[in-house]
Amino acid sequence: MINELKVFLPAHITGFFEIITNDDPRFKGSRGAGITLDEGVVTHTKVTPGSGRVEILVNGHKNELNTVSQTTIDVICDLFNVDLSCYDIFIEHSHTFPVGSGFGTSAGFALGVSFTLPTLLGIDVSYHMAGEIAHLAEIRLSSGLGDVIAAMEGGCVVRLREGSPRFGIIDKIITPQPIYVICKTLGSLETSGIIDDPSYQMKINSSGSSLLDALIRNPNIENFINLSYKFAKNTELINPELNEIIDIMRDETLGASMAMLGNTAFALSYTPDISIEDCIITRLNMSGVKYITQK
Repeated sequence: MINELKVFLPAHITGFFEIITNDDPRFKGSRGAGITLDEGVVTHTKVTPGSGRVEILVNGHKNELNTVSQTTIDVICDLFNVDLSCYDIFIEHSHTFPVGSGFGTSAGFALGVSFTLPTLLGIDVSYHMAGEIAHLAEIRLSSGLGDVIAAMEGGCVVRLREGSPRFGIIDKIITPQPIYVICKTLGSLETSGIIDDPSYQMKINSSGSSLLDALIRNPNIENFINLSYKFAKNTELINPELNEIIDIMRDETLGASMAMLGNTAFALSYTPDISIEDCIITRLNMSGVKYITQK
């Protein structure tokens, strides 16, 4: 049996969304739309016989704030009645985007664990079940509602029905030519502080539902980014500094908006050109989850 796996999970930016609550976490989540990026999280997991030691590193360092990885392990143990006392587990995440800035990094961490650890423990899980494990970890921590299912599939993902990948329904916007994604990050936002706040939920849901209907009627990339901008304005989540950057990006690209949820502006373009300095420039990802061959 193999004892190590490495997997890539694309970053995901939500353009707009609607929060759907449910007492069953498998059916809790969001509807909406977002994009996946050609950069994200790479997770390398090793399992050897041992004494129950679990080590989790992020970009080579221990990170006590990375609770979603341990929560994902806990979900696996709960679902499959696993005793880890006879194993040593080493998990290392490498990521290129700042955590808490709207790139779905926590979903990448959770998926990295769920797409590697069960297999290494001899547990057979389906593709969608691996996604459900990550979804359950995200819901437990209120760290995300729809990043998991989108990151798994890649592309410009339209989330038509909420819930884990076993129950949610998605569609995709066709993008026949390469799309550049240009991002400028000013800092982080606490996701749970927004998605658990009733006043924000009301603003988000009153806007998100109608915008999803508008995208379904006219499913193209320009409409997606313009509707995302409407959502950001309607929910009043953009601060003045970020709004200034978005205005410049809108003039120079196909359109721009705020990454949900993070203090980040993002734009879509057919070229990588932008006048704003220190931007992160990548492309729209089309592959979703991808295993990396070990040398």
